[in-house]
Amino acid sequence: MKALIVDDERLARKELIDLLKDFEDIEVVAEAQNVDEALKITEIFTPDVVFLDIQMPEKDGFQFLDALDSCPFEVVFVTAYDEFALRAFDVNALDYLLKPIDKQRLECVVDRLRKLTKSKSSSSHDHLNNTDAILSINDRIFIRDGEKCWFVQLVDIEFFESYGNYVRVYFKEFKPLILKSLNLIEDRLDEKKFFRANRKHIVNMDYIVKVESWFNGGFMLYLKNGQEIEVSRRQAIKFKQLMSL
Repeated sequence: MKALIVDDERLARKELIDLLKDFEDIEVVAEAQNVDEALKITEIFTPDVVFLDIQMPEKDGFQFLDALDSCPFEVVFVTAYDEFALRAFDVNALDYLLKPIDKQRLECVVDRLRKLTKSKSSSSHDHLNNTDAILSINDRIFIRDGEKCWFVQLVDIEFFESYGNYVRVYFKEFKPLILKSLNLIEDRLDEKKFFRANRKHIVNMDYIVKVESWFNGGFMLYLKNGQEIEVSRRQAIKFKQLMSL
């Protein structure tokens, strides 16, 4: 696998290059110290993976991805700040590494790259450009609301709630808004794990603690966080099948 490292700190690039030498199937074909340089390099080389720093002078890692017409490679973010992230369902990055890089954590990332490469070899679909790809419950997604960012595992998301052209995502004590339709999000989720309760809500099934019969043949769902969400009559039949009621 051909790798490109993008980081404005020379020592950080050298550290990662040295760590990657232990993986025979990873070849660092180039390194860049800023976004403009990285964009030129990607026109020359065709990397399989880009290890991308987020915070850089002038232009950051987000702007690098925004400048690409397409993203034919995997992206692994490298950052000193765990709270940094990218827009949720726009770019499905493979993973992230925190500085200073832990070798065992890097091994996990490389293992994911290997599995994905093997999967790609038997499929013509591009992982990053396939907006129809179903996300697993353990996948991480990027959420950005104004200046605040998160890198969240789907398993930690309790439910999604529609707000016009936006969707509010509930996890832990946070509830950021993202500019996406609930229908688009539903298409990316595993229907065995996330249930479309009604026109406004998609619920993580693992957060349901109690179910009660409700008006007009529907149900009321009680979640671990105390939230109550009604299952519409239209969705009640499907819910019964999923829950074997």
